[in-house]
This record gives sequence, C-alpha cells and structure tokens, in this order.
Amino acid sequence: MKASWEKIEKNLVEISVEVEAEQVTQALDKAFKKVVQKVNVPGFRKGKVPRSMFEKRFGIESLYQDAIDILLPEAYSAALRETGVIAVDRPEIDVEQFATGETFKFKAKVTVKPEVTLGEYKGVEVEEPQVEVTEEELAAELERLQQRHAELIVIDEGEAKNGDTTIIDFEGFVDGEPFEGGQSERYALELGSGSFIPGFEEQLVGMNIGDFKDVEVTFPEAYHSENLAGKPAVFKVKLHEIKRKALPALDDEFAKDVSEFDTLEEFKQDLTGRLKEQKEKAAVQAREVAVVEKVAQAAEIEIPEAMISTETDYILRDFENRLRSQGMSLDLYYQFSGQDEAALRGQMRVDAEKRVRNNLVLEQIAKVEDITISEEELSEELEKLSVSYNRPAEELREIFTRNGNLENLREDLMLRKTIQFLIDNSKTVTEVA
Repeated sequence: MKASWEKIEKNLVEISVEVEAEQVTQALDKAFKKVVQKVNVPGFRKGKVPRSMFEKRFGIESLYQDAIDILLPEAYSAALRETGVIAVDRPEIDVEQFATGETFKFKAKVTVKPEVTLGEYKGVEVEEPQVEVTEEELAAELERLQQRHAELIVIDEGEAKNGDTTIIDFEGFVDGEPFEGGQSERYALELGSGSFIPGFEEQLVGMNIGDFKDVEVTFPEAYHSENLAGKPAVFKVKLHEIKRKALPALDDEFAKDVSEFDTLEEFKQDLTGRLKEQKEKAAVQAREVAVVEKVAQAAEIEIPEAMISTETDYILRDFENRLRSQGMSLDLYYQFSGQDEAALRGQMRVDAEKRVRNNLVLEQIAKVEDITISEEELSEELEKLSVSYNRPAEELREIFTRNGNLENLREDLMLRKTIQFLIDNSKTVTEVA
C-alpha cells in the first residue's frame, strides 16, 4: 500500500491512498462469500451459487460496495499509521478507482490535531492560597454537620419558611387546561432547594397548613417540553404539612454522636486539622489549574470544532453516568432543570473547549521538553491502581491492553508529569488577604 498526504487548510489534510490489486481480489472474495448467503437463484440453495454464475447473473460490480466496505477501514487505518497523521474526526472519503484486477485508489479528507505555538510556560507566577482554617470556616462546617444530623419535626402551626419541607398537592394549568405531568398529591418539596420551576417555591413561603393558593409562574424558554416552554402557568396548591429541621445542640453529646471524641473541644480540634488537610489538597489542585490555564492562554491555537464536540460528548456521558449512579436519568434531569440537551451541551461546551486547549498545550510542552513515561513509571501506576481495585497489577495491565486503554493511561501520566514540570518551574506569589 502507498499513502501520502498534503495540507489543504490549517487543520485539514488530504490523504491519497493506493491499495494493491491483490488485496482488492481478496476483498472481492470476502464480499462474495458474504453476499452469496443472501442470494436466491433458482436451482441452488442459499450460499451454494457458483461464483461464475453469480457474476454472470448479477455482474461482478454488484460486489464492489461490499468489497470497499471490507477493505476501506483497514486501508485507512494503515494510511494513518504510514503517514503519521493524527485524525480527530471521521474522514470524508472519495473513491477514485475500484475494479477487479486494478489497484484501489481513494482520497480521505480529515481534520487533524492543530498546531500549537507556545507562549511563555516557565517562570509563570501563581498565587499560593492561604491554608489556615478560620473560625468562620469551622463554624460553617459545624453547621453543615448539624444540618446533616437534624431531625424533621412536624409543626402544628405557623407559616412555611425557606428550608422547610412542605407536603403539598398541586395541579398545573396552561391556558386554563391541565397538562401532562403537572399534577401530584402529597408531594414533599423543600423550599429553597430549587427543585421546581423558578418562582414556584418562593410563593409557598408564608403559607399556613390547610391554605390554598394559585401559584403563577412562567416556564423557562429552554424547558424540555416544547409545548410548555416559555408559557405562563398557574398551579393550584394545597399545603398539608410543614416539616422543619430541628438542629442538635453543639455540645459534648453532639461530638459523641458524630465522632469518636468525648468532648466538643476535642472534636473541633480534629475537625480543624481535617479541614486544613482538605484546604492544602485544594491549594495544590488550584495551583495546578492556575498554572495550566495561564500557560494555555499564552499559547496560540485554532481548535477544530470536531475536537470540542467530541469532548462535549465525553462530558455529557460522564454527567449522565453520575446521574444514573444517583438514581436519576437525563430525561428526569431535563424535567427538573427545565433544560433540554442543546442547552446543557451549550453549557458544557465552554468547559470542553478549555479542556481540549489545555491538553493540546500540555502535549506540546511534553514534546518540546521531551517529557515521557517510562515502563517503570507505568508499572508503578498500575501497582497503585491494583491497590485501589484490589486486583493484581499484571491483570490490570492485561485488561487495559485488551480494552485499548493502556496508551490512554500512559498519556494521562504524561499530562500529570508535564503539569508537575510546570509547577516546579513556576514562581510562587503569596496570596493577598
């Protein structure tokens, strides 16, 4: 096989490929074996029609498309390996020649990784955040623990407040007509949670047990149901119950309930230490993010839309998996948030573009600085993963290799090593309080 390439535009190349006639013949043989299983010819069982009779009746040209489908994927992959072109999108194929006894010629236009022109990436100034735990931060964490261990108490009288859990009946109407999914009985809604359409929960504040109220809202323009998007609605609401959080007292008994310590003072000291550890880890991560973003912003790069779209797909799949682990689906999320897929992808696109830019810049720095991952470093990472997954390192290596993810692991290690290189070559500036 012969393959060559030329640049058409900044991030677009055209690969010219010529495959030997012998491989064309082999592909036609495979195509015949596949097609003959589906052909009905009087006097022959399926799959038993002689090749000569098949070609006489249907013509050898009837095998061409199947043969191309068989031959093209491997030929294209081989052409990428031979030319060293790194494709980031599906190719646009133009078949120039395909016939029995002749070579197979085709051209493939494909988007490739963009060129990266680095700016300054050594000596970047990065602020060092303060990691001391303030009294306010300790108090906020204690309050969070109180909220987590609070009891919901049914109150007999009084108005509903933000933070209360209300038990309500509701029925929604648009243009005076009820709509699907707009009705529920004895629904538990925490006021201030943002679970319902904007403006709904706020209007329940101040209601008393047994009250009826018409709640007027407008569905968001990007609401998932097109027949409701942007339309005003009225919900007829009845308030049955109000449940309010009763926070436990901050005393020694609370410390015993939530920790292994006997006194509140001991617990606060331990909690302060743990909060400081968290802040130190967060400070390291923040410094890494800051140095990468500064270096990425200093680089010149034109990112192909295909790379941003692919990364957005990845972020969306990851988000969907996290929702699923919480017992929620994307469709249910769209209902609660009032968004649709296009709106959600639009939000994720910004993060996707940033990720792609950062990774491309880090790859270029690794190339310039000759940062690589040795087999020893790869083995060390597999040993760490073996502890996390409780499986032998060699078994993990086999799984990663079989799934085609071993090189992905190597690339991830290379990016992390490059980030550490940037940190080691950065300048620390003390954060001003």
